[in-house]
This record gives sequence, structure tokens and C-alpha cells, in this order.
Amino acid sequence: MTEAAISAPVDLSADLDRIEAAVQAGNTDLKALGFWRLVAHVKPDRLLVDRYGDQIGRIDGAAFRAFARFRMPVWVGNTILLFGAAVGLAAAIVARSVSSETLAGFLLIAAGAIWTVTLHCPTHWFVGYMVSIRFTDYFVGGPPPPRPGLKSDYATYLKADPGSRAWMHAFGAIVSKLSPFLALAFWPGSGAPWWSAAALIAIGVITIVTDLTLSVKKSDWKKFKRERAVAKGRASII
Repeated sequence: MTEAAISAPVDLSADLDRIEAAVQAGNTDLKALGFWRLVAHVKPDRLLVDRYGDQIGRIDGAAFRAFARFRMPVWVGNTILLFGAAVGLAAAIVARSVSSETLAGFLLIAAGAIWTVTLHCPTHWFVGYMVSIRFTDYFVGGPPPPRPGLKSDYATYLKADPGSRAWMHAFGAIVSKLSPFLALAFWPGSGAPWWSAAALIAIGVITIVTDLTLSVKKSDWKKFKRERAVAKGRASII
């Protein structure tokens, strides 16, 4: 390939400098500033990612810090959530040995509900870490109801393979949906009443329906589809 056939990277410096200055001045509406349109343009182009990824990461991080007042280090958030997951495991184990069938039922339901919340973000973190995505903070946010959120270091996010980014989003959602059914696996032999099994199935079905109706529009599955489109060369505008 000749030098003439190689297209020069688009110069986005002026636009990104303008947006970064606006964020530093207190305007954190990145969509209104045109930030996400630039990001969508950068994502499918490896040269642009290498050239602008760090600045995009700085802008995204500054806007996030202005928005998320309650934050904690990643290791603290992971520790709290994994401790919660261990509490859920203890509840499921105890449910198989308590004499009260009613208590056993409530313990199994509690285990499923706890795992649905506590395993989501650590799974994102683990899968992300395996594909070189790093994270900066835990926060409380997301679509209602409020829940733990995990903020990526957007520079490392952009530099990761887009297919890997897609699966990082997907695995957290998948684990959350499997959690009630994992608790259900402790039901046989526990002596817990039928309604506890029915409740776990209902929780699982509700979370799946929520994903099919909401997450594809606002959350993990929307991001999964977006990054899969980037991986296939069809960048989507956020």
C-alpha cells in the first residue's frame, strides 16, 4: 500500500479541547457538548483511539467525578459486594440445615436476591480486567432503583478490543439473571416450601423480562449491542 493510499487521521483536537475546557468550567452535559458523537467516530478507528483515547478518558472521568458525589475505591466496592455474596452463600447453605421450613424458604429467597445485586459489578470488573479494561470507582447510580455502579477508566475501555468490551457488559447482566436460579439449585433437599422455589423462579423471570424491555434500551444490553456494532465496523452514535 502506498503512502497516498493511507488516509491521515481526522484532527479532532480542537473539538476535544473545547469540550475539555467546558467540562473544567462546570458544563458536564457531554451529550449536549457533542462528546459522545466524537467518541462514536473515534471508536472504530484504531489510529484515532491511540491518538485521542487518553484525552477522551480525561474528559469522561472529569464529567463523572462532577456527577457522582458518592464514590469509593474499586477494591472497597469489590470487597463489600463479595462479602455480600458470601453472606448469600451462607444463607443458601444454612437453608439446607435449619429445622424451620419457612425460615429455609426465606433464606433461599434472600440468597437469590443478594446474589442478583452483589455479583453483577464484580463480574464486570473480573471480565474487564481480563481484557485490559481498568476501573476507577464504585458509585451508586443506574436506572431506578439505585444500585451499585462500576466506572471504567474510559481510556483503557476505548483501547480494549470492542468485542471484548461487549462481553464485559454482557457477563455482568448474565450473572445477575442466573443468580436466582443458582439459589434455586439449593432448594432440593432443603425442606423449603414450594413457594420459595416459585419466588426464585419469579425473581429470575422478572429480571429477564426487565432486561428484554429496559436493558436493551438503557443499560448493559444496549452497550453490548453498541460495542458489537463497533466490532463489526458499524459504529453507533450514543
